[in-house]
Amino acid sequence: MAFTLILDRLSAGLLIVLTCLFGFREWGAGVPDFLIEGLAFLILALLSLRVRATRKAFVLVGVALSISLAIASDDWLGLSLAGLHKAAFIAAFFTALSTLRNVAETSPSLQKTGKFLATQPPGRRYAALTVGGHLFALLINYGSISLLGGLAAQSARSEADPLIRRLRTRRMLLAIQRGFIASLPWSPLAFAMAITTALIPGATWATSVLPGLGSAMIILLSGWAMDSIFKPRLANPPQRKPVEGSWSLLTPLFLLLALLGVLVLGFHITLGIRVVGVVMLVVPAISIAWAILQDRAIGGDASFVSRARRYLSDELPSYKGEVVLLMMAGYIGTVGAPLLQPLMMKLGLDADSFPAWAVLTLLVWIIPLLGQFGMNPILAVTLIAPLIPDPGALNIAPSALVVAIASGWALSGATSPFTATTLLIGSFGGVSALHVGWKWNGGYFLVTAFLLTIWVLVFSFLLQG
Repeated sequence: MAFTLILDRLSAGLLIVLTCLFGFREWGAGVPDFLIEGLAFLILALLSLRVRATRKAFVLVGVALSISLAIASDDWLGLSLAGLHKAAFIAAFFTALSTLRNVAETSPSLQKTGKFLATQPPGRRYAALTVGGHLFALLINYGSISLLGGLAAQSARSEADPLIRRLRTRRMLLAIQRGFIASLPWSPLAFAMAITTALIPGATWATSVLPGLGSAMIILLSGWAMDSIFKPRLANPPQRKPVEGSWSLLTPLFLLLALLGVLVLGFHITLGIRVVGVVMLVVPAISIAWAILQDRAIGGDASFVSRARRYLSDELPSYKGEVVLLMMAGYIGTVGAPLLQPLMMKLGLDADSFPAWAVLTLLVWIIPLLGQFGMNPILAVTLIAPLIPDPGALNIAPSALVVAIASGWALSGATSPFTATTLLIGSFGGVSALHVGWKWNGGYFLVTAFLLTIWVLVFSFLLQG
């Protein structure tokens, strides 16, 4: 027991050190590559001892691919180190975001806001939850589904009629899920944007955010429209209950998002630091300041010292399975792409021969398709991105490729039975993740994927001139 506790604390401490070093490197400090990559290797080795077999399988696949690469390529060491660098970046970014999730989930004001959104009357409940889920996702990522999903399920349980309870639960959970995935194509705190902009030559968050917001609007509005059109008509609708609170409860959420946006954009524009680099240091700094304020306001379990101890001993180590999965997805994609490229050429699938419109369309659809076979979006994107011709060769802007990939990433979050979003929604709804992805979201996927494809092509060839 003591040994496992030591391993947990050591791996958590190393994750924090890695996050700081990667952040300092982004801000211009001379942190050597070998230190970043060595820490990533050590963290993976430690965490792999404490994860279940399905996560160990990803590590074994990574080892097998590295051996295959060593046989097939003279540059196997450089490519393997590049894979470790990608894994280090993903681990550091995840750790930085986890600090904000830790503090936000104990905020009384956010709890009240979530309860207010979950208890809205039927006429505006879907819109409130999908917009609220979107805003919460900007702060606490998957924590938005956990927080709002729990409150939605609790609200639905108060309904005596089992049919109404089941229908209400489904609509509320889908609103939350679709609000969450709408943040993926544009949020600077989303892996979709952080990883995609790092993989596409010449891409930046600043040039990709506006088309990403267009994708987000399509995801949100198509969900709301389909819910409104196909919502069940009940013979005996339930009586409306008074809602506690007012829309002013959202004020702290907006203020926090505004602070985060001003700081991230301010440092990015004035200092020229990549958005992901700003996030790695600014988000933990905001989290620490917020934790101190909570300590002074409510004390008790929100004590800063107690919180820091729990974060190191319990919370961060509890993400070990997720961290291993994300790191190995980045590593496997990086070392697997050079092995996949010759195979693609032998099969006559040369991406350089595809027209730009076909490449963009394929990117929107292939990522959610691969998700049906268990391929994590990070793995899919890091595997596919090196195979895509440079934006200049396709005669399109880098942001066009980013918006296509990020749109496909979002759709995978709604349909893949292997992503955290569908697993969480399924657990709150009492159904399988496969049921959520195929039955609850099947029609929504087809409609939204078609609209997103049109948007990607319009943006790439008309709005880009």
